[in-house]
Amino acid sequence: MWFDSGRVCLDLLATFGSHGNTAEGIRDGDELRLWLAGAGLVPDRTPLARVGADWVQAFRALRADVESLVRAELAGAAPPPAPLARVNAAAAGPPPGLCAVEDQEGHLVRELCGGVECAGLLAAVARDAVELLTDPGDRALLRACEGDGCDRVYLDTSRGHRRRWCSSELCGNRERVARHRRRVLHAKPG
Repeated sequence: MWFDSGRVCLDLLATFGSHGNTAEGIRDGDELRLWLAGAGLVPDRTPLARVGADWVQAFRALRADVESLVRAELAGAAPPPAPLARVNAAAAGPPPGLCAVEDQEGHLVRELCGGVECAGLLAAVARDAVELLTDPGDRALLRACEGDGCDRVYLDTSRGHRRRWCSSELCGNRERVARHRRRVLHAKPG
C-alpha cells in the first residue's frame, strides 16, 4: 500500500488502479485494516474485529466519491452533485476521538476512545477530502501523475512545485528508462 500522496483521502484513492494496474487494493477486511493502520487513522494495536464486507463497501464508495470530486477539480470542472453530497454527509459525522493511555512500560500512547466505528473513520477521511478541496493552497498543489499508465493523484509539495510523478522511484524511474531507450534507438544507424 502506498501512503505518500500528501493527504489521507488521496492515499485512499491510491488503493485502486495505479501504475496501469486495475487491481483492487482493499479486497477484504484484512486489507482495509492494513490501510487504516498504515494511513494513521487507527493507532497501532487497535483491535478492529468488526471490520467486514460492509466496511469495505463503505470505504470503496467513499473512495469513488472522492475520486469524482478530485478528478473534477483537476479538470477544472464543477463538482458532481451526488458525490459531493455524499462526501459532505460523511464528513458531517463525528470522527473518532483520541485518548492518551499508558502502555505497559508507562509511556503514553494513542488509543481511540469509545471504540472504533466505521462511520467515524469514514468521517475522518471525508473531512480530509473536504479540507483538501476547499483549501485554495492545497488545491493549487493537487497533481495527477504524468507516468505512463499511472492515475495516482498527489500534492506537489516539492520545492518549485515541479514534481511530475507520484513516485520518483516508480513512475519517474520508468520514464527515465523509457527516455533512455528512445535515445538509444534513435542513435542507432538505421
